[in-house]
Amino acid sequence: MSDFLIHVASIACIYGMLALALNLQAGFTGLVNFGLVALFGCGIYGAALAHALHWPLMGGVAAALGMAILLGAFLARLGKRLSSDYWGIATLSIAEVIRITVTNEKWTGGAQGISGLSLLFADLKPWDGLGRLGLFGAVLVLTYWLCQKIADSRFGLAMKLMREEPQLARALGHDVDGIRLRVMVISSIIAAASGVLYAHYLTFVGPDQLVSADTFLIWSMIIVGGIANNAGVVLGAVLMQFAMAFVPFVKDILGLPTDFVAAARLLLVGGGILIFLLVRPQGLLPERVGRRA
Repeated sequence: MSDFLIHVASIACIYGMLALALNLQAGFTGLVNFGLVALFGCGIYGAALAHALHWPLMGGVAAALGMAILLGAFLARLGKRLSSDYWGIATLSIAEVIRITVTNEKWTGGAQGISGLSLLFADLKPWDGLGRLGLFGAVLVLTYWLCQKIADSRFGLAMKLMREEPQLARALGHDVDGIRLRVMVISSIIAAASGVLYAHYLTFVGPDQLVSADTFLIWSMIIVGGIANNAGVVLGAVLMQFAMAFVPFVKDILGLPTDFVAAARLLLVGGGILIFLLVRPQGLLPERVGRRA
């Protein structure tokens, strides 16, 4: 049981990083991104590319961050020509195009993916699980600190003004396009870093890890935890991940068929989003208003 809890906590840390990345975009800046999984995919396939070319671990990190920065900058530039609603649809479409592309490319392993990536701290048995959890937790804390510093800075105030009144932000001299670009690049780096950790945790990369349902799982985390509250989105990531992980136990207790697991997880995501939007739209930990940078 302890190994299972360590595993769930490790995955929760990775998804906590993704939730913080999405919170920078949607929570603080008002960028409705439905294609976050594409930025995450830059991380996992950057690690896979390094493995295929026999590069060291840091080579994979550099490749992942480079691809994520380019994609994030492209999405930011795309936002200059589209309204927020159409931009959200465009990000979802781009994520699906990327998923289909990697499914049909040879260097990505196609639908079979790439296996055999190095496992972090594999030589520390029987403490390797705790070692990975410690690393993921440390990176999550560092990411939280960075996102909190950004939110509390003058730049963070400009992000919130852009979210609430983009025309007023322009009238006051703020470079809205520049804010969008910087936010997308920063959050892309965070998402890609989480992807590298995820790839070296599972030691396998495949297109099934880029399905749009994962993006909406992350959306459920920030809505349940509290959009525009960094502590809230981390709490939401932990709660949702543990809820998803314990669904098979509920299935066994109730004696339900195996198909119940997938259906229940979809219900958790969709139901969690719907219930909190209707009953408590501010989430478990609402945004802190009125703080001075």
